[in-house]
Amino acid sequence: MTAAHILVVDDEADIRGLVSEILSEEGYEVEVAADAAQARAMRARREPDLVLLDIWMPQVDGITLLREWSASIAEGCPVVMMSGHGTVETAVEATRLGAFDFVEKPLSLATLLRTVERALESGRERLVVNRRVSVMMAAPAGKSRAMQQARADLARAASGRDPVLLVGEHGTGREAFARYLHGQGPRADQPFVMMVASALRDTDAEAVLFGRAEGEGGAGLIEQAAQGTLFVSELGDLPAAAQRLLLGVLESGHWSRLGDPRQHALEARLVAAVQPDVEHPAAAGASASPVRRDLFARMGGVVVRVPPLREYAEDVPDLLRQTVDRLVDAEGLEFRRFGVAAQNRLRNYPWPGNVQELRGMVRRVLMRGGTEEVSLEETEREIAQSMPPSEMLVKQDLLSLGLREAREHFERAYLQQQLLLCQGKVGQLAKRVGMERTHLYRKLRSLGIDFRGVPEEPEG
Repeated sequence: MTAAHILVVDDEADIRGLVSEILSEEGYEVEVAADAAQARAMRARREPDLVLLDIWMPQVDGITLLREWSASIAEGCPVVMMSGHGTVETAVEATRLGAFDFVEKPLSLATLLRTVERALESGRERLVVNRRVSVMMAAPAGKSRAMQQARADLARAASGRDPVLLVGEHGTGREAFARYLHGQGPRADQPFVMMVASALRDTDAEAVLFGRAEGEGGAGLIEQAAQGTLFVSELGDLPAAAQRLLLGVLESGHWSRLGDPRQHALEARLVAAVQPDVEHPAAAGASASPVRRDLFARMGGVVVRVPPLREYAEDVPDLLRQTVDRLVDAEGLEFRRFGVAAQNRLRNYPWPGNVQELRGMVRRVLMRGGTEEVSLEETEREIAQSMPPSEMLVKQDLLSLGLREAREHFERAYLQQQLLLCQGKVGQLAKRVGMERTHLYRKLRSLGIDFRGVPEEPEG
């Protein structure tokens, strides 16, 4: 089990050294900060399991920092205050802001260790509760057959240890699927760590994945995931070096920190999102796939398909109501409900951006405000703003055009819309429209369609 990570914040060097020495000897991983700026930087790099925070510090005092960190305290990182001359008023304020306890200076070894253990246990319990709540909130919603099948597939995969591939388009909620998978299995009480694949570079991949030796930067993502789940946001976006390193870990079952030869067993379960057009890289050819064949083979033992929203459009009314409720609760937006006509219109909309597009549309409607009921007219205006010009084009009267021009107009509109539904992936488009890829490239160029410029929003 990974040692608890404790951050000690105190402007007195003697206190920092003493506390660090005591806790290190007890097997804890300790970092120290001399002031608020250092503490903020350390927390930005890595969230600790516990903070020991001095009240009286120059520039920014401990109470001010505690106020800044109230959100993370609620999420499961307890804070224990340290003070040699605290007051009742200070204690009351710190307690109100969420401080777990106080230890008085000069420090008592027995009291310090007892308080640290109690605080860590409290943090673990709070994390378990928060994770269970987040799993419930992230559960893939919908009563359709497609979503029932997806949840059943996730439930079957949850208890295993093999890596999992979540195959789906951008915006389908693959992260939510990963969190649900994590929460349904025996790893639910362990960390869920997400690797944003597009943020990695070849030069820093090893340090990000594995961490650095003691005193040189701390734990990497695999170590942070511990016995939980490491989720790769988009396998195809991983740079070549990261793919090679990840493959090596899967094949050997071990990893080591950069600059530290000691081997550690891989305990985390790997889950990765992947686009449908790289589901069979061998068929497409090595050069056509952004994912190594051998890595794909290692990751693809368990595959769960994440359906696009257009395949379970019957769930759109329920998704609208659910999204409204969550945004009202989480962001304090004004409650509005979609009228029956608006719901029916959105059931028939193709949703090229999937559930991510739906959430964005609902957020814009709520932020704009208006009458309690969202009308069909307002919905049509919202669709028109997000609709590609091609969809409007096919509604024009083509009978006024010559046959060749009308055919070109229709083909351009048709392929533009299909390309959008495929998130700009030409390989997927070729399968969707039943054309050989080389011929499709020529057709797109002849119609003046820029297939390299189709926008792809990051998945929510």
